[in-house]
Amino acid sequence: MSSGLRSHQRHRPELPLVPLIDVLVMLVFFTFATMQFRDQAGGTLNLTLPRAETAGKNVFQSQVVISIDKESKMRVTIQDRDGRMVLDKMHVSSDQLGELAADLRDVDKDITVLIRQDKSSPVELLIHAMDVCRKNGLNKIRFQTQ
Repeated sequence: MSSGLRSHQRHRPELPLVPLIDVLVMLVFFTFATMQFRDQAGGTLNLTLPRAETAGKNVFQSQVVISIDKESKMRVTIQDRDGRMVLDKMHVSSDQLGELAADLRDVDKDITVLIRQDKSSPVELLIHAMDVCRKNGLNKIRFQTQ
């Protein structure tokens, strides 16, 4: 008797959209907050500089920075007197380093060359970079430490 009074309507299953959108927004925000952005040229070299108790500041007006990482890759960065980037060349070979040093000598032979080397990379690369610079008349050479 009472079974005839009840209607047998089916309720459509509902998907709560507001909590789902909140979760998706939080996931997107978390992804952007933890993402590491790198440039197309390969990013910066990850260097662990050796320590020196007498280390001073290595900030100069116009400079060439030669960075050598633990995989023995060299990167040359040149900044002008206003601090603007002139050249940022990733993975320079020994021949290219010599050509760059010769070009720099022709422009400004009093430019400071700052060599940054990872403490686990071979010392031969540091000596080679310094030797190439001196052969090309760049004698203001500094080494960066922690």
